[in-house]
Amino acid sequence: MRIRIVDAFTDRPFAGNPAGVLLLDSFPDDAWLQNVALEVNHAETAFAHQLPAGGEADWALRWFTPATEVALCGHATLATAHVIATTGAHQGPVRFATLSGILVATPEADGSITLDFPTAPLTPVETPDGVAGALGANPLSTFDTGPNTGDLLIEVADEKTVLGLAPDHQALARYSERGIIATARAEDPSRGYDFVSRCFFPNVGIDEDPVTGSAHTALAPFWAERLGRPALTGLQASPRSGLVRTEVRGERTLLSGHAVTVIEGDLLV
Repeated sequence: MRIRIVDAFTDRPFAGNPAGVLLLDSFPDDAWLQNVALEVNHAETAFAHQLPAGGEADWALRWFTPATEVALCGHATLATAHVIATTGAHQGPVRFATLSGILVATPEADGSITLDFPTAPLTPVETPDGVAGALGANPLSTFDTGPNTGDLLIEVADEKTVLGLAPDHQALARYSERGIIATARAEDPSRGYDFVSRCFFPNVGIDEDPVTGSAHTALAPFWAERLGRPALTGLQASPRSGLVRTEVRGERTLLSGHAVTVIEGDLLV
């Protein structure tokens, strides 16, 4: 079967977030899926297979980190939609059946893809003792992002603080189900983004995720309320970095970006 590595939320190779993508006839057993994800060893590997015509979804989709299956992943969904579109496996919008319900990916005229995801429910919480030390910065505010992502979203003082974070990943693992999203307002929006973030997910085997679509289902409503605009662009400032265009529409959030296939080959097992 064909396996591809796709860089998501970028229009150039070796940037954004790489994901493995396999289009299958059906899902093999979970142990096989997990072993493939461990072998690929990227933040996520996506597995998808086509569903019978006439149902509420066109494809079934699952995501695995090297350590576990996850309930929601943006960049691997974008990567899968890119593979489906560029190989001609499906034309037009794709409806995915996932652990987070039906997710729709729509190819755009400029070559980007827009994902329709559930908006994360943000709940203000007290910052747990020890988080500031583990993160290496003092939180201004802290929010729980709900069951689909299981993160703590932490606002810090400014963009410079986000860029300079060097957290204790082992210590961060104590404070949330998946990890920590650190964010701040952009220092200069004329650079093409409105807010900046970094994402640390030690509990699913990812110390720092390059570009996290699912995190933007929380970042988008957080910053839309503060900046007074539903449509924003976020820069995830990992070493690879990437831009995510967001638009909050009530209980749904649109995430848009490009993707590039960088490796294609045969899986022999």
